[in-house]
Amino acid sequence: MVAQTAVAVSSSINGFILSSHAVDARCSRSHLSSKYHFQSRILAHNGILPCVQTMGRNTNLITRCSILDPALINGRPKTIHSPFRQGQTSSMFFPQDLKDMKLEDIQDTRLRIFSGTANLPLAQEIACYMGLDLSKINIKRFADGEIYVQLKESVRGCDVFLVQPTCPPANENLMELLVMIDACRRASAKTITAVIPYFGYARADRKTHGRESIAAKLVANLITEAGANRVLACDLHSGQSIGYFDIPVDHVHGQPVILDYLASKMISSQDLVVVSPDVGGVARARAFAKKLSDAPLAIVDKRRQGHNVAEVMNLIGDVKGKVAVMVDDMIDTAGTIANGAALLHQEGAREVYACSTHAVFSPPAIERLSGGLFQEVIITNTIPVKENNYFPQLTVLSVANLLGETIWRVYDDSSADSEGHSSLGID
Repeated sequence: MVAQTAVAVSSSINGFILSSHAVDARCSRSHLSSKYHFQSRILAHNGILPCVQTMGRNTNLITRCSILDPALINGRPKTIHSPFRQGQTSSMFFPQDLKDMKLEDIQDTRLRIFSGTANLPLAQEIACYMGLDLSKINIKRFADGEIYVQLKESVRGCDVFLVQPTCPPANENLMELLVMIDACRRASAKTITAVIPYFGYARADRKTHGRESIAAKLVANLITEAGANRVLACDLHSGQSIGYFDIPVDHVHGQPVILDYLASKMISSQDLVVVSPDVGGVARARAFAKKLSDAPLAIVDKRRQGHNVAEVMNLIGDVKGKVAVMVDDMIDTAGTIANGAALLHQEGAREVYACSTHAVFSPPAIERLSGGLFQEVIITNTIPVKENNYFPQLTVLSVANLLGETIWRVYDDSSADSEGHSSLGID
């Protein structure tokens, strides 16, 4: 299985780049093709274009837009050589009059995507997938740290999507999101959707000791009161966090992206075992294992003595001579997953892979992950990885197409379970 991205190539070319970073989004043929794709969807949304034709494989313009798109391998774009399979059709055919249209000429251009400062590259990838440019916004900080936000274009009557993970520094990025929402509300936006690839404070979702706050509920209230009409989040720490919001929440799962990449590794199902790093992640690991040819499951039993401090006790399951894939929603200090990997090696695991959607990477995570315990550490770009945090075993996959397709569905009021996109992982 080879993941494919929205890069326009000829059917006679055997290689293509699996990274939107490898092309200029404003001038590439990929961007133009995505732009025509956007135009056709808008026209179809208004009933102007009732049907779109497909074309055969022997054409000069082929756009492959896969939801599952590994963006960076070890911090660099990776080229995979693979011809199109016999019988495959390309994406869409666009009439000449539609090609000649300009985006401004279409009556319904009421979709706006703004990005905060937390993860601008991801927002640019999302916009590129959708054939759009990011809307203009001015965000700055005063000398005392106060955040100033001004929208540089009208959003009156528009459906606005704000891309801003609340990753470290969590408090600044959260406050920036709230001010952005407030600016859109006061500018008379029709709807405001907060696209939060990583939802900070998600771990404070219950009381485990007396006199503790439930910060996840507090943050949900802040986002709602600021004026958001909907939240689009990726891999929340726990499913019950959805109930903390008094507005609709679209919960996107990053598992399809990681599963697609693991499938390309061609690991035999007989040699594979999926490992949960703690008892709380068993449900997540079980769902992951089911999609990997119903692989066996193992559980690391640990006893936590304090925040960011974990002590591994024993292993439930057999990993001897097998390739162990550890699955978690986030890697913070990497103490849990590193201790688990050490235990797996002691129990005879041949190789250990770490898979996580969110790479928080608080110190000393990099030292633990790059210490030789892992064959590969697979993460996504919901949180931007600092350049000095890359190491040889690190693989970063992109969730841009996943989020971009979800935004289309929210904007079009489409079902998340429609034919052809059941692998999106959208609730």
